[in-house]
Amino acid sequence: MTLENKVPEGPIESKWQQHKFNMSLVAPSNRRKYDIIVVGTGLAGASAAASLGEMGYNVAALTILDSPRRAHSIAAQGGINAAKNYKNDGDSVQRLFFDTVKGGDYRSREANVYRLAEVSVDIIDQCAAQGVPFAREYGGTLANRSFGGAQVSRTFYARGQTGQQLLLGAYSSLMRQVDRGQVKLFSRREMLDLVIADGAARGIIARNLVTGELERYAAHTVLLCTGGYGNVYYLSTNAGNSNVTAAWRCAKRGAYMANPCYVQIHPTCIPQSDEFQAKLTLMSESLRNDGRVWVPAQKGDSRPPQQIPESERDYFLERKYPSFGNLVPRDVASRNAKAVCDDGRGVGATGRAVYLDFSDAIERFGAKVIAERYGNLFQMYERITGTDVYTEKAMQIYPAVHYVMGGLWVDYNLMSNLPGLHVLGEANFSDHGANRLGASALMQGLADGYFVAPYTVADYLANAKLDPVDTDHPAFDEAERDTTARVDKLLAINGSKTVLEFHRDLGKIMWNKVGMSRTEAGLKEALGEVRTLRDEFWRDVKVVGKAADFNKELERAGRVADFLEFAEMLILDALHRKESCGGHFREESQTDEGEAQRDDQNYSYVAAWEFQGEGKEPTLHKEPLSFDFAQVKQRSYK
Repeated sequence: MTLENKVPEGPIESKWQQHKFNMSLVAPSNRRKYDIIVVGTGLAGASAAASLGEMGYNVAALTILDSPRRAHSIAAQGGINAAKNYKNDGDSVQRLFFDTVKGGDYRSREANVYRLAEVSVDIIDQCAAQGVPFAREYGGTLANRSFGGAQVSRTFYARGQTGQQLLLGAYSSLMRQVDRGQVKLFSRREMLDLVIADGAARGIIARNLVTGELERYAAHTVLLCTGGYGNVYYLSTNAGNSNVTAAWRCAKRGAYMANPCYVQIHPTCIPQSDEFQAKLTLMSESLRNDGRVWVPAQKGDSRPPQQIPESERDYFLERKYPSFGNLVPRDVASRNAKAVCDDGRGVGATGRAVYLDFSDAIERFGAKVIAERYGNLFQMYERITGTDVYTEKAMQIYPAVHYVMGGLWVDYNLMSNLPGLHVLGEANFSDHGANRLGASALMQGLADGYFVAPYTVADYLANAKLDPVDTDHPAFDEAERDTTARVDKLLAINGSKTVLEFHRDLGKIMWNKVGMSRTEAGLKEALGEVRTLRDEFWRDVKVVGKAADFNKELERAGRVADFLEFAEMLILDALHRKESCGGHFREESQTDEGEAQRDDQNYSYVAAWEFQGEGKEPTLHKEPLSFDFAQVKQRSYK
């Protein structure tokens, strides 16, 4: 089956504007007739709920957290891209578009990327009007800094707290609509199933995480804004609550999962310290503006960094990529850090780290200037590692799972193959291809929520012929029965291993064999090991407590059960794609210089997988990718 992406005809520069004009609208007086569910209140969800509420729709917004302010969007540190060209250094919408397509290794949908670049300029104005405290130059204009994969400065930032400040802006807009009564906010709820009635998404089943009660929510359309699935690797930079459950339950109801093998490894994370660590901490990519990445030139050199002279250091990114240096994209920087550590030149107690050195920057600008730029990041690093970067001059960093480019398949209107199910932000696959450039996640989340969904959701509601559906509909009965049966099954096993042990075992399989570097043999081994682990989980997991109660162990068990199912699809996707592109690096497919080698003739498509049942092979559907405006060529940052 070939998927219909619904990309409008015409020149790329006018597609979105013409499409907005051609779409149907809902009159202001009619909007109060429509109910909308928004699942997730990070940047995509909060901005969508706030925008739709302000337009006059009845919105129910659900979050698994106690407050939308705690959504994982707050963890994004470095910045948000926009093609404002404030530095007058050659930036433009076209250049942001091209950098993003190239950064994604030509595996993204071209029209979506151009729209993202186009609306990026409006995002900054929107957020500044909300009071987001972007950094400013001495004269008062908004400041920019450079980020990986670009040779211009287009990243707007609020020190190392950009995600948090942007989320507070969206949160304030959301809470204004809550106060007006246009948005009803439901905290501590977890979506456990999607309700399909008369062929369309018409509601969800959610669990009240405080009381354990299952709740039904009906609407005319559902917006899924639940983030990514990076925690399938157990150790990642994601918050512990981040999971795949909502998206995976939609997949089990028929939504296609696209490109699940595209997982981003971030190059600047604090290395793992021991076996019992629960998560990893990100050090913002912005540090690569002034930090220089290096390792000792000789294997086994264990001297402190200050004692290793310049002549005995290998600034390997600067050496291999003179045009971009330390600002190569994340996938390139990560693979090269792994390579030097595999070569025996890694540093630190485990040998799985490289230096990010600030001695040049501190000498050139002074410690005060560097503290103004990165002070909170240096403080985080010291609290976690006990090392004062101002004194030591260098951090130890190593790549870690951070973001996912894969997600539920959506068309140009951000609607999945299931009518009525819209998917926004990291939960969809649409904008980043095989690798996301730094500072583009916040851009996509807010673009989807503020500037895309309000148009496309209205078009769907205006044209869909939807019969009245309430929570008494038989489809809700079926979904709740399925959810109850799954919960009861987990509680009845009463095995000997904890949920945490299974999650950790899954993470080891995924990181070692489906991580930064993949081989056919390793992927086949991982597939067998995950299936064995899943069978063991359903025989021997121990979940204490009751369903009708506050039960964190039951929450985690449901999420890990979904990770175990989803992991199989991720591995199958990696196994079928016999090429290297972006974050998907197959060792069998690389250039003579060790760079990712695409196979455009055979794999220039979106791989969208249809779940066929537990223990059955999913069905592959393809959306061919065409590039009419970006010249497709081998990616080079040299």
